[in-house]
Amino acid sequence: MAMMEISVVPVGTGKPGVSEYVAKALKKVKESGLEYMLTPMGTLIVGEVEELLALASRIHNSVLKDCERVVTYIKLDDRKDKPLTFEGKIKSVEEKL
Repeated sequence: MAMMEISVVPVGTGKPGVSEYVAKALKKVKESGLEYMLTPMGTLIVGEVEELLALASRIHNSVLKDCERVVTYIKLDDRKDKPLTFEGKIKSVEEKL
């Protein structure tokens, strides 16, 4: 399993708020059925690399339909030695504090 963080930034919308675009992107995430966590600066999603990258494309294109330009940031964390979970990654750091 892998974990992806994705942030979609619409450009040239003429307004400072982007929550309506984030909501459109999040609909694609919900439709995927994958485990996710919405954060203030992006969305974390767990799945196989291939399905995460395909989902990233669907998310990007869903926002691009409603504006002239979209910048999409993707971070991918893929491990073979153990499963990645939201809680596990946080716990690992907190244990070291």
